[in-house]
Amino acid sequence: MSDVVAPDTMGVAEIARIMELLPHRYPMLLVDKVVDMVPGKSATGIKNVTINEPFFSGHFPAQPVMPGVLIIESMAQTAAALVVHSLGTDMNGKIVYFMTVDKGRFRQPVAPGDTLHMPVTVLRGHGSVWKFSGQAKVGDTLVAEAEYSAMIVDPQGQRV
Repeated sequence: MSDVVAPDTMGVAEIARIMELLPHRYPMLLVDKVVDMVPGKSATGIKNVTINEPFFSGHFPAQPVMPGVLIIESMAQTAAALVVHSLGTDMNGKIVYFMTVDKGRFRQPVAPGDTLHMPVTVLRGHGSVWKFSGQAKVGDTLVAEAEYSAMIVDPQGQRV
């Protein structure tokens, strides 16, 4: 992993970099790209929703809809990638665990063919607990939003 990036640097993480930042893999890796990363401040995740997603076979096959909890998970993964990118080598051997969800709202369904754009903003980012505000949009339409927090833990699952 790279060292801490200057706070004014905009960053992009393609899928190979995301797989360095996050431990998630198929079928649970729910972010395809992260753009506009400003370390310690904000980022935007991108998720291309396709009919090949495993959840569509059981989540209304006749009218496929992405489960809302997976939209929230996609936002959380965007935030986790931002945390790991922001802290650089300080994150070696550590992982970001999702802790809480507040003010979660689902506004519109997300279907195959949609592209989710998920801007996330750090509300509090110091120590082992970080708090975020996130949205999920398809085009200009807000489809979901939430505030959520995450905790940095060591390989034994202990808060650092």
